Amino acid sequence: MKENIEDESFEDECENGQRETDSRDVFAERVHSNQHQLTAELRHQYDFIVCGSGSSGSVVARRLAENPDVSVLLLEAGGTDDVPSVIAANQWPMNLGTDRDWSFQGQPNPHVNGRSLPFSMGRVLGGGSSINVMVWARGHKHDWDLFAAEANDPAWSYESVLKLYRCLEDWHGAPDPMYRGTGGPVFVQPAPDPNPLAPATVEAARSVGIPTFENPNGRMMEAAKGAAISDVRVCNGKRESIFRSYVFPYMDRPNLTVLTQALVTRLTFQGKRVTGVEIAYRDAIYQIGVAVEVVLSLGAIHTPKVLMQSGIGDEAELRRWGIPLVQHLPGVGQNFQDHVAFDCVWEYQDAIAPRNNLSEAIFFSTSQSGLDNPDLFVCQAEVPKSSAENAARFGLPAAGWTLFGAVAQPKSRGCLRLTGANPSDPILIDANTLSEPDDLKAAIACVELCRDVGNSAPLRPFVRREVMPGNLTGAELERFIRDAATSFWHETCTAKMGRDSMSVVDSNLRVYGIDNLRIADGSILPRITTGNTMAPCVIIGERAAEILQLEHQLQTSLQTTSAA
Repeated sequence: MKENIEDESFEDECENGQRETDSRDVFAERVHSNQHQLTAELRHQYDFIVCGSGSSGSVVARRLAENPDVSVLLLEAGGTDDVPSVIAANQWPMNLGTDRDWSFQGQPNPHVNGRSLPFSMGRVLGGGSSINVMVWARGHKHDWDLFAAEANDPAWSYESVLKLYRCLEDWHGAPDPMYRGTGGPVFVQPAPDPNPLAPATVEAARSVGIPTFENPNGRMMEAAKGAAISDVRVCNGKRESIFRSYVFPYMDRPNLTVLTQALVTRLTFQGKRVTGVEIAYRDAIYQIGVAVEVVLSLGAIHTPKVLMQSGIGDEAELRRWGIPLVQHLPGVGQNFQDHVAFDCVWEYQDAIAPRNNLSEAIFFSTSQSGLDNPDLFVCQAEVPKSSAENAARFGLPAAGWTLFGAVAQPKSRGCLRLTGANPSDPILIDANTLSEPDDLKAAIACVELCRDVGNSAPLRPFVRREVMPGNLTGAELERFIRDAATSFWHETCTAKMGRDSMSVVDSNLRVYGIDNLRIADGSILPRITTGNTMAPCVIIGERAAEILQLEHQLQTSLQTTSAA
């Protein structure tokens, strides 16, 4: 009898699974048919145009489209996300350097031994959330309270943002109603069935004085130090991009048009009022009008580029390229920030295959005593990785793992500059990485922390030998760090929110001096957040949508639609 019951249960599960698959296929076909019709019959004007389908733009587009009376056009320069290397969580490295990656290259930098650092950003539906490592990191309490102070707006404070996180999350870990939410659009869970290396790394962090937490968000983001199994946007081995969570479920609706392979080149104006956008699409240039507002969510490199190409930026810089000035905002393209990171590598004693997103443990710490928030963080990679320079110097093992440590609050600031008036002219990225002496001090502390953790007793069963850096000191350690320095792909802060002369947007994300234009992406951060930047970008999208709904009296319709 027991065998029959189990057989029936198995058959029921198979039938339920098949029904879910059939339902998904039917919906996907409905989406395809609807979007084919909408893009074949593009309107001359939409109520809202959202430029960029990344971790902020997808949120804005979805929230606006929840009102059936509002027409929304979402523009994406890249193509489909329906490819195996995007869908499978463990294939994310296969997207780097492909046509799904903008593959920006920084200028040669003397502070990193003359190297030109690569800067990956997503060029695909979902933007960075479709090619990133899928780590969900909210940012520290001190980050958000600083942003609220800079903007003079408590809506950006940690207390306010924590409420937003609880609303938007669908948390699949141990219940934690004070800090975690369920039922929202964002599926998040602790890395399931992690590689044994991950809990050993958390224990190793504890052994060097870093307290452990139930998860890396919530309470841990109120502490100066902490270690935990990573929260990831992975479900059943598949990536959960922000686009798939927010936009895709609404793509069968008649009021949301998603146009791919559409590069935003410029804004169009009547005086200082934005009237629409210019796009490069199907080997031609088109202008599409906007009835209410344009939202730029192109990321911290393309958002300032489009602003400058449109005449919004430093007057002298624009005059240099013969671009007519619309609004003098000298902060556009300034304040560039990124987490500078360093690979410390060990060879496996006995190789264990990576799981989930290849990165399942994270810890935060301080570079010196007396700090009340972290200025270092480390993600573990379950594969060996390194810069080309250090790989040539030290060699990489066939099987190994990495502690990928970063300066969480760098003081170095870079800038972006145009190289011509034509939108096809590349942007110049002067990242200025490690230009501030304090960043080098923090980098040394970061590498020393990685070595302390990596060589501690809890990780010894996983170590045949330390590959890099080894026991370097002085000038040799500095050389290692400058050769190791690389981007964490957290490019931010180039159109910052604030009230000083270098600010680009106010607390409601309006571009100063311009009507009908807002920015909603990582470029508006006054300072880079502590940890990975996808989750803060979702908050930026939610805040932008909330502001637009209130200012344009869309809130009542939204609530009615949501309730239905």
